[in-house]
Amino acid sequence: MKKVFMMLALLALPFAMQAQSKFHDVELNEASGPVKKITQSLMGQEIIIDFTTDGKMQRKELSDAVYDADGYLQSAKLNVMGQDLKVTFKWEDGRLKSQSMEVMGQEMTITRSYNEQGAPAEDVISVGGMENSSPYTEYQYDDHGNWISRKGSMMGQEMTQSRKIEYYE
Repeated sequence: MKKVFMMLALLALPFAMQAQSKFHDVELNEASGPVKKITQSLMGQEIIIDFTTDGKMQRKELSDAVYDADGYLQSAKLNVMGQDLKVTFKWEDGRLKSQSMEVMGQEMTITRSYNEQGAPAEDVISVGGMENSSPYTEYQYDDHGNWISRKGSMMGQEMTQSRKIEYYE
């Protein structure tokens, strides 16, 4: 009987090692499906994010990524204008719930809520005890159901955010 359990354990090992066959970085970037590349424009700045076929993000500003056993990003370093920021991520029901980082000695947390279509409805940014709400409206979607344009508001400033998404065939 002991040998049977050992055999089953040995047979299960390759499957356990393959359990993380998908990364959830596409979802982290508010998209779904076989996304190959997202090119995003915001306030005149272009950000390009590439993805492998298994959904892992390839971004030169990102390093030291730590994933859980299910392929969800838990923490990483993000280089923003020459500064390395350690970002931690919290997930709930397969969606990003919040991300936190230290900026100029202050803890900054962005907490996200979602609309009926599963797109972000609002980000609430907390820094040093102060909160600022950033709602998103007027979404436009591509043929894959991912948003390609939306309106947002931050600190009373209205903005339109757009992006182009390329997919694996």
